[in-house]
Amino acid sequence: MLRYAAIDIGSNAVRLLIADITKTEEGFGFKKNTLIRVPLRLGDDAFLDHRISKRKTEDLLKTMSAFKNLMDVYQVSKYLACATSAMREAENGGEIIKQVKEVCDLNLEIIHGQREANIIYANHIEETLDNKRSYLYIDVGGGSTELSVFVNRIPVASKSFDIGTIRILDNQDREETWEEMKLWVKENTKSLKNLAGIGTGGNINKLYRMSDEKEGMPMSFLKLKTLYNNLNSHSLKERIQVFGLNPDRADVIIPACEIYITLLKWTGIKQIYVPKVGLADGIINLLIEENLNQQNYK
Repeated sequence: MLRYAAIDIGSNAVRLLIADITKTEEGFGFKKNTLIRVPLRLGDDAFLDHRISKRKTEDLLKTMSAFKNLMDVYQVSKYLACATSAMREAENGGEIIKQVKEVCDLNLEIIHGQREANIIYANHIEETLDNKRSYLYIDVGGGSTELSVFVNRIPVASKSFDIGTIRILDNQDREETWEEMKLWVKENTKSLKNLAGIGTGGNINKLYRMSDEKEGMPMSFLKLKTLYNNLNSHSLKERIQVFGLNPDRADVIIPACEIYITLLKWTGIKQIYVPKVGLADGIINLLIEENLNQQNYK
């Protein structure tokens, strides 16, 4: 069995996805074998102090060592490890990359916002889109929000903004960044009719599950707003107890809702599709494109 792995070092959590590569008549795909998520919260250090602390660096190194051991046991043949907003902002990000290489024997890449968006594109969500509609693609992370506009299944504009759930919780989001995002969204969607949303990220996935929408059907703006009002009316402790949310999800889900709701309001979008894919899935698809679609699979 051919296996690939994706490591996503985000501002809120670090993920390892091990995937079994499959061959179909259309080409290559994958089945998720193992997914591990560790809530390290690197963003708390990066956005407040612009450095990853010694303690969190040690936790990251332990996590990466564990991931490397699991990849060895699962006989992973290709992997890609990407770090996003928190590591981009940390002054000691380069030092940590060297430590990860020395201690864990893993190559880690700090990716900029456009590269992050391009990896997410590798999920080829556009193939499932209705070419009669235009879409605003919204990927909300702990440190940044990636936006793309799709017209006729083609991305015509994309931009990354330093607005994310951890950044908002730490009061490190800036008014001018919100204004910049508003202007960009309005400018790039003003001429588009029949606009729908696409949302990716752990928080919108959770909200979609909570909405009880039928698989593949969009979640309405009204349903999202109702969920937000309900969640926001409960304390953090109640969100954990009443809704069964993990502690590291129960706080970030509120600012995530606020980002999605704000963007949908600005654009007048009434429905958002949630395909339940993210950066880790995109990394696997990218590895398939780079290593398999160029050659024969045996």
